[in-house]
Amino acid sequence: MRVVASLRTGENRLTKRMASWDSAWARGLLPPIEDAAEHTKLWWAAAILMAAGGGWRGRRAAGAGIAGMAVAQLLSNGVAKQLVERRRPPKEWFPHQEVEERPDSSSFPSGHTAAAVAFTAAVAPTWPWAGAACAVPTVLVAIERVHDGAHYPSDVAAGAAIGLAAAALVRATPRLLIRQLS
Repeated sequence: MRVVASLRTGENRLTKRMASWDSAWARGLLPPIEDAAEHTKLWWAAAILMAAGGGWRGRRAAGAGIAGMAVAQLLSNGVAKQLVERRRPPKEWFPHQEVEERPDSSSFPSGHTAAAVAFTAAVAPTWPWAGAACAVPTVLVAIERVHDGAHYPSDVAAGAAIGLAAAALVRATPRLLIRQLS
């Protein structure tokens, strides 16, 4: 029980520290990232760019990314959020206005992070350069979710794990189907 209490205390401390992070860089970059990631717009735009300009590799990477993102959304928002009810971090920990715009749903897991990680992890094996390019906004989305008060760090970590699992499932599905049909 002490270990759990210690972990919770450490996570609360980290959340408060990230919330109080006040830099021009964070104020300028994180809100547009959050806006772009809302409703997965950022990832749809990346998929369109990849499909339009990347030839066969871009189309394959875009398809894998969209499929990974869809599976992650289903797992995080359709399953995990229904199973785990967790309150969002207290509003008084956050000195900025973004905390007023956070959702009312369960804090656990971060669906934004799950979608971002799934998209990036599904794209990377097909087109490593595009995966590396997607990794930058993926990390910023994860940071933004804690900084703006929508999630605790463990919610983001769980979202990342779900995203990785979703990407792995998408990558494995064609091989599994071929084995079943053989």
